Amino acid sequence: MKNLIQRFFFLVITFFTLNTIQARELKIIPLPNSVEFGEGDCVLSPSLTVKGNDAAMLDLFAQWMKKFGGVVINTQINPQVSTGGKELYLKLDPQWNDSSYQISVKPDFILLRSGKGGMVSGVSTLTQLLLGSFSGTSVRVPICEIKDQPRFQWRGMHLDVGRHFFPVSFIKKYLDIMAFYKMNVFHWHLTEDQGWRIQIKKYPALTEVGAWRSGSMVGHYNDQKFDNEKYGGFYTQEEIKEVVKYATERNITVVPEIEMPGHSLAALAAYPNLSCTGGPFKVAKSWGVFEDVYCAKEETFLFLEDVLTEVVALFPGQYIHIGGDECPKERWKKCENCQKVIRDNNLKDEHELQSYFIQRIEKFLNAKGKKIIGWDEILEGGLAPNAAVMSWRGTEGGIAAAKQKHAVVMTPGSHCYFDHYQGSPASEPVAIGGYTTLQKVYAYEPVPAELKEGEKQFILGAQGNVWTEYMNDEQHVEYMVLPRMLALAEVLWLNPAKKNESDFIQRLQQQLFLLNKASYHYSEAVFKVEFKTSANNGGLKIELSGLSGLGKIHYVMNPSHGGQKSLMDQKDYSAPIEVKSNSTITAWLELNGQTKPKTTQRIWFSKASGKTVTFRKNPSEHYSGNGGFTLVDGIKGDRPRVNSQWLAWSGEDMVATIDLGVVDSVKNVQLGFLEDKNNWIWAPKSVEVLVSTDGRNFKSVLRREVKGKDVAAPEIMMVFKPVKARFVQVVATNPGLIPVGNPGAGKNSWIFFDEILVN
Repeated sequence: MKNLIQRFFFLVITFFTLNTIQARELKIIPLPNSVEFGEGDCVLSPSLTVKGNDAAMLDLFAQWMKKFGGVVINTQINPQVSTGGKELYLKLDPQWNDSSYQISVKPDFILLRSGKGGMVSGVSTLTQLLLGSFSGTSVRVPICEIKDQPRFQWRGMHLDVGRHFFPVSFIKKYLDIMAFYKMNVFHWHLTEDQGWRIQIKKYPALTEVGAWRSGSMVGHYNDQKFDNEKYGGFYTQEEIKEVVKYATERNITVVPEIEMPGHSLAALAAYPNLSCTGGPFKVAKSWGVFEDVYCAKEETFLFLEDVLTEVVALFPGQYIHIGGDECPKERWKKCENCQKVIRDNNLKDEHELQSYFIQRIEKFLNAKGKKIIGWDEILEGGLAPNAAVMSWRGTEGGIAAAKQKHAVVMTPGSHCYFDHYQGSPASEPVAIGGYTTLQKVYAYEPVPAELKEGEKQFILGAQGNVWTEYMNDEQHVEYMVLPRMLALAEVLWLNPAKKNESDFIQRLQQQLFLLNKASYHYSEAVFKVEFKTSANNGGLKIELSGLSGLGKIHYVMNPSHGGQKSLMDQKDYSAPIEVKSNSTITAWLELNGQTKPKTTQRIWFSKASGKTVTFRKNPSEHYSGNGGFTLVDGIKGDRPRVNSQWLAWSGEDMVATIDLGVVDSVKNVQLGFLEDKNNWIWAPKSVEVLVSTDGRNFKSVLRREVKGKDVAAPEIMMVFKPVKARFVQVVATNPGLIPVGNPGAGKNSWIFFDEILVN
């Protein structure tokens, strides 16, 4: 009891410093769909014994109270609810047959009622409710009636264990945080080019050979650097059963993914006879897509049926994920076995061969009482009759499948890929690319507006995808998932009319405390101040923004490295900051008395800053930033990753004309660019500067080829004798088609630019 009281007071003090709990405010995520408040509070002792009629739910409640709050509670099995005194009771009702739950908070007792489908969600809400209601020496819960149920049936999280392997202990930790925020489908990506992670007893080489690679990529893919350390691991079938049991206890269905026909190099390394060429093969060390895939011959189908027979026996859920994405067809085009299958089955081409492949597997799994789900490429060549589609390449695949009356799980890369950056790449761990903020996830709507009313029912829900090329340890996975998973959890649970970003961010404060208490690592990128520039009377105007107007923003102009000036010159942000010279601004958010991470932004100022920019040909719509202003906004793009600070042209020259507004003396032009040949981005072949006083007649003042030293910078400084000009035109020549021997050979090269400085 002494230990309990000490833990309790520690929690009270910590919560008191975190925030002041208001009587009629629930800091729960996802927010319940229906809450009706009464007058007053239910006041309970923290030493109260919690009763219930189900031992498993009592145990889960006790686990979560301790894990997320450090509070040890006593539990007791009692088949009867008593409302005669102070009592907290968990009642599992066998007659309750849906995913809803109900929590009644009365003056003298708290009662949670649900069936098996909703009890875990109810325990989550009850845990958060209690941990947010400590007051003084008691638990003071506002009197209320909570009636809640999910919006979608598929509330999923994915984890790729092929690129990097994670032990059972972490899988359980991952499942715990999913259940705590009411996510109920775990998509376990078990096979990849870089590793086969599930024991198949009939084919031991899958794990003896396929589970291990001779090295891994170091740094970003663009760097093309590798170590030589043996890497790998796999789950035994007993470990798989252990994970499935743990998930089931938390109302989570595990959906295994066995990739086919592509992303199968690890399997081919173990059994090269399943390929079109016969190998030999090695488990992939690098990331990406590989041309060697399963051959569409009978031997392969017999192998996959054997594998899936063992998989089906391990996973009780209705769905088996069969991948189906990113399958190159080059080997099939040259393979006599594959071409014979095409001829014998009157198939049109290799795309229809993939559909044939998927349909063969579907028939087998249907006979086993299972359904298949695959990435949206399985639509190509014709969708298997009973297949569900996971739409990742945007929403088009999901829309097409729903219109065909197929079940759909939405997981577009734009909103649901948690391997993307969640803050400025310059201050975040290395990631694959993309930019998906917490706010962007929260704004997501899984049901496309293009669907008619009768088609919307086929959207089962959505899930967050976690591809682990750049996540080689558990802490990094947690950092990329949290808190974005919480935003998606609310999207999938809450009626969209009740969504409110500002309110969500306020509730997130308590959740971060709980995550910290439970030793989860999370990103605070959402709390970093954002910078936006605009033109302002010959200078630049810098606007600072935080979280939907929440909290206070503080900043320092040109802070010294020693930090003394930061303390002396700190200002409260109330209006845009005017800048007319090179400057550095450090800004941070103060929210609920807490100082959030600081963000420092360098502003590059020149005679071109804030001026009008026009183009002979506009940049690609995919990389158009803020139009021409992107090149004169004072902010350089992050390198080596592409964000909104870059403009790009494919196969075209950039011809940008800057109107300085008045005739002025000009002596140099600096152009920032990006080179990333692995992603088809090349340095310009040459750069030329032309000037004019009237905007019609231009003369060249300097033209030169782009050399290796420029690429190393990577900025091009064009210095010339001072000239008078009002208009400065910069012409960057596209190098044309990508040469043989390079990624994308024969395709148009891209050129990328982030800033033009004129002085």
